[in-house]
Amino acid sequence: MNKKSILTMVAVSAITALVTAWSFGQLSGTNKATEVFQNSGKLPANYASFNQNKAGSTPYPIDFTSAATAATPAVVHIKTKINARTVTQQMPRSPFADLFGDEFFGDMFGGGGQRQMRIPEQRASGSGVIMTNDGYIADEINVTLPNKKSYKAELIGADPSSDLAVLKINGEKMPFLVWGNSDEVRLGQWVLAIGYPWSLDVTVTAGIVSAKARSLGLNRQKSQSPIESFIQTDAAVNQGNSGGALVDTEGRLIGINSAIASQTGSYAGYSYAIPVNIVRKIVGDLIKYGTVQRAYLGVNYIPDNVSDEELKKLGVKQGEGVYVSGVSKGGAAEEAGLKEGDYITAINDVEVSSSSEMVEQIANFRPGDKINITYKRDGKEKKGVATLKNISGNTEIVKAEGKASSIIRQLGGELKTVDSKDAKLWGIKGGVQVTNIGEGLLSNTRMQEDFVITSVSGTPVTSVEELAEVLSKNKGNVRLEGVYPGYEGTYAYPLNLSSGNSNGLQQP
Repeated sequence: MNKKSILTMVAVSAITALVTAWSFGQLSGTNKATEVFQNSGKLPANYASFNQNKAGSTPYPIDFTSAATAATPAVVHIKTKINARTVTQQMPRSPFADLFGDEFFGDMFGGGGQRQMRIPEQRASGSGVIMTNDGYIADEINVTLPNKKSYKAELIGADPSSDLAVLKINGEKMPFLVWGNSDEVRLGQWVLAIGYPWSLDVTVTAGIVSAKARSLGLNRQKSQSPIESFIQTDAAVNQGNSGGALVDTEGRLIGINSAIASQTGSYAGYSYAIPVNIVRKIVGDLIKYGTVQRAYLGVNYIPDNVSDEELKKLGVKQGEGVYVSGVSKGGAAEEAGLKEGDYITAINDVEVSSSSEMVEQIANFRPGDKINITYKRDGKEKKGVATLKNISGNTEIVKAEGKASSIIRQLGGELKTVDSKDAKLWGIKGGVQVTNIGEGLLSNTRMQEDFVITSVSGTPVTSVEELAEVLSKNKGNVRLEGVYPGYEGTYAYPLNLSSGNSNGLQQP
């Protein structure tokens, strides 16, 4: 096995450790997503060092002292604590138990049944960024500023698609970071990564932007529609830097540090940050609506990692832009005139040459927003106007989902409640049929399509709603039990509700 094959992407996860924090003020809706307003007429006191420069001058590009002085007061240390608890774990049943009986083997040798486990107290540490001066930035979340002042924090919301979370603390006249513009970030420019690695005090490292619009697959196990278009740098980032700031040489926030590429779990040369333009939109949505208002263009496209050989097999001709392999009926793209075989080259006049760049641009908008699309068909440039829609195909505000709905979404695939006619035909009282496995938690099992879930760890379920309710009351390992229509016998599939890294990714 070569070194490349064992390279792992280590996500310094903001949601898992609950380590990303912001402070926010007023919100107002605009055509381009929900904006989080800052007072553009006056810089916060932590940027005083920049005011010492003469009018029209800029800091010497290799001297990072002004940027570090301005940014570090607004990057905070976040510590979380999850209290000790007792959970019930469903033990797998040994195939020998069918021959000799469960009593012969018992739980120790796989006779099945339940076992109670004591999970000790867990603590995590990370970083966060304050973005305005008045209050918005587990069982217990503590936020500590560089001046050693500590605050209790409340989780406002989290977005699995981008791995961002919002916390709130009660405070005023706090230092905060000034927005940058991640669309203007250029390869080779100097940047600073600021955070609290390994629970150390605030730490500043420097590097350059080495790539943009990187898609790593980190969020695919958490969401069926992940948003990934990372800024890649060689600024040193380690565990605990999650949620910390990536700033330019003028101290402006251009990204939130999120992941590192490593074979050991420690920094090995590359780190990745979520672009600030995506951050400000998602954070604004979480505060205003309680959930992200995700806009969809309504196209299928060829991913960036598809090889030239695979493209040739698919019959895809070489072209500039993002190849459209399909268009959803009634979707925004169809209404804008796009067809299969087109190449999308720009969104609102911002050029896109990869699918991750296109996803990044669409992520800046909400359902109902109108965007201009530039595309090529048979080598000729065309333009269209699309009204973006939500996942349900309309432009209405999406309400925050409850825990039960969230678990069904994490399962992935497509589920339907078995009707009474089919239930009688199959000899069951009811159940939930899996018509499509998808790429969520169900894909981690050996389950096949058409499987009918009739119970969860012995608790009967007869509808999707009942399945959601039962799963929402469980943590860790469960067993999905049921039948395949037309086949004899019952089947059971172990499922870890807390899993999400079947592709070799690691999250500290």
